[in-house]
Amino acid sequence: MKRTALLAVPAALLLALVPGTASAYPNPGTVTGSTVVHDPTMIRTPGGRYLLYATGGGLGHRTSTDRISFTAGADAFTTKPSWWSSYATEAWAPDISYAGGKYLMYYAVSRFGENTSAIGLAGSTTGLPGSWTDYGVVHTSTSSSDYNAIDPNLFVDDDGKWWLSFGSWWTGIKMIRIDPATGKQYAGDTRRYSLAARPTGSKAVEAPYIVKRNGYYYLFASYDVCCQGTSSTYKVKVGRATSVTGPYYDKNGVAMTNNGGTPVLESHGNVIGPGGQSIMRDTDGDLIVYHYYDGNAGGTPKLGINLLNWSSGWPVAY
Repeated sequence: MKRTALLAVPAALLLALVPGTASAYPNPGTVTGSTVVHDPTMIRTPGGRYLLYATGGGLGHRTSTDRISFTAGADAFTTKPSWWSSYATEAWAPDISYAGGKYLMYYAVSRFGENTSAIGLAGSTTGLPGSWTDYGVVHTSTSSSDYNAIDPNLFVDDDGKWWLSFGSWWTGIKMIRIDPATGKQYAGDTRRYSLAARPTGSKAVEAPYIVKRNGYYYLFASYDVCCQGTSSTYKVKVGRATSVTGPYYDKNGVAMTNNGGTPVLESHGNVIGPGGQSIMRDTDGDLIVYHYYDGNAGGTPKLGINLLNWSSGWPVAY
């Protein structure tokens, strides 16, 4: 934009361009069809079809050819794996990726607000409902744990190492190293790393997602309270690090393990409590894929998709 044109922009619009102000957040891109979701994760197949899985009815499936019109499909699993019953009857917060020559989906099995939880893993050659083979438990937590084994996200580094971040409330976001041969914890490194926490005040941080851009690792997480309709206070924040295991810091230099986090998306207009996010690289750039509660539809959870701009060194939704 030319400087003369910028000077002609009304003051109200200039305010809307300043990150961190409520009016700076963009509305979600247009989506239609079956868009009632929680915790969406999406991938684009080599043929150009979008596969989306989300919490709801188990691990619910949506598909699209244009990233606008979404059609509902069956649940990922035709039959629920028997081991789920030790933790809950339903799975949630899926994470779909393509690694090791197949589609992988990590997911959580837990009851809301409890930390007797498990992370499971399934694989598929097509990524379609009914094609998933369950590989069983990857990691667990119990009522005596100081963490919660939910909301998994697989990250594969440039050097071929696999990492799984996860966590919710308690002492925050954790990470373990994964063996690419099994998709489960790597026997040569059984440490549980701490990535983000809120040691004072609310413990509410969950749903990690990690990407590497321009030499930095970026940790996205959802903060505050989900799943309360228009009373939800969910928001997405980010920090970055020079090592995948941290430490992660926000734009102001505050550690993510000490209440840090730079806002990426917060409530604005009818978009209430955006969160449960995943990041996807598409042909036109990076997407942040999330749910929000629609203030114009009685708080119904809806699918949100926005592009991300990294030119400042920090992700900005547009």
